[in-house]
Order: sequence, then C-alpha cells, then structure tokens
Amino acid sequence: MRYLLAHFLFLKMRFFVKTNWFIRIIFPNYIWKIQTNEKKVFLTFDDGPTPEITEWVLAQLNKYNAKATFFCIGDNIKKHPEIFQKTISENHSIGNHTYNHLNGWKTNTKDYIENVNLCSSEINNLQSTICNLFRPPYGKIKFLQAKKLIRENYKIIMWDIISYDFDKTISKEKCLENVLSNVVPGSIIVFHDSNKAWQNLEYVLPKTLDFLKKKGYSFEKID
Repeated sequence: MRYLLAHFLFLKMRFFVKTNWFIRIIFPNYIWKIQTNEKKVFLTFDDGPTPEITEWVLAQLNKYNAKATFFCIGDNIKKHPEIFQKTISENHSIGNHTYNHLNGWKTNTKDYIENVNLCSSEINNLQSTICNLFRPPYGKIKFLQAKKLIRENYKIIMWDIISYDFDKTISKEKCLENVLSNVVPGSIIVFHDSNKAWQNLEYVLPKTLDFLKKKGYSFEKID
C-alpha cells in the first residue's frame, strides 16, 4: 500500500518544484531539508562526474567559497577518476547515485542494493572516508530498498527544491526562477552536472550563487 502511495505521489512530484509537505510527512526517514535558523543552503549536483561540466561547476563554486554535495554515478567515477578526485580535493561531499543510474521502481531489490554497493566500492576506493549519503536516481526508490539501505547506515538525501535544469522544455529563466523563488534557510537544491542539464545549468548556477551570496547565504555541504 505504501509503495502504491509513493508511486502516485512521486508521479505528482514531477509538477512540484518545491517538495510538498505531505510527502515529507509520509517519508520522514528521508532527508528533505536541513533544519537550521541560519542562512545556509545546500547545493547538490547529480549524475557526474562529467568531463568539462563538473570541472566548470567546481570553478564556479570556488569563486564564492561554496561547498556542495555531488551525488555521483559509479560508472562515471570509474571513467573519470581524476575529476572525481578533484571534487574530493576541493573538500566537497560525495554521495552515491547508484552505479548505473538505476530506477528503483523498475529494479528488483537485490539488484538495486548490489548496484548501490558497487558504486560505494568505487567511491571508497578513491576517498578515505566512508560514503554514507545516497540519493535515488529520479527520486524513485521502493520502500524495501530504502529500508535495507537505511539499515546499512545510508542517509537517503532527497530535496527541498528541484531546479529542473535537466528539462529542455523549460527556459533557463524559468529554471532560475524555480530556485530563487523557493529557497529558504536549509533548502537542499538539486542541480545536475550532466550534458543534459548543461544548457540551463550554465545560466542558472552563477546567478544562483551571486544572488544568494548577496542575500547573506552561505553554501554548505551535507555531511
């Protein structure tokens, strides 16, 4: 029953830039937002590392002394270890985004957990600290998959705001509005350091950093 409800709600989430409060109540074991009274936001980037794009993101973050969290695909780490290590060396947090960007709803639980752990092995081979942050691709994960990952001490990180930078049907101006009109202290914001998102990301990220910095926000990583 909970899985069917989750399926319905996440289909509806496609139309939500800011995560609906009802979804947060139903799934309290997922992290949707960081509780804080300080003007902090938590930028996250999914799907990398991607040549040129991830490196460009790192350069933009450096301009504002900003830290972020990168939810990486294991296969991309294997293909581009030097970019992954650059992300680590610049003191950003790393999260697991499965090895092959799996849709949890379309994958049996055994295969899904194995794929997550394969990504973790790739991450842990290249960094000294154990990776315990996880974000399900597409935000789609079955209840049993999530339960098993939480038992293995993963923190499931969702989001407060999704920029829709990957959606080529929206303008870059709309993408920027999605972020700036919804941000509050503690917001977890989703961007993508991927080829698909590049057209919007190139416009939105520098303007987001500049606007929020002027508003007194700092940019923090998730631990």
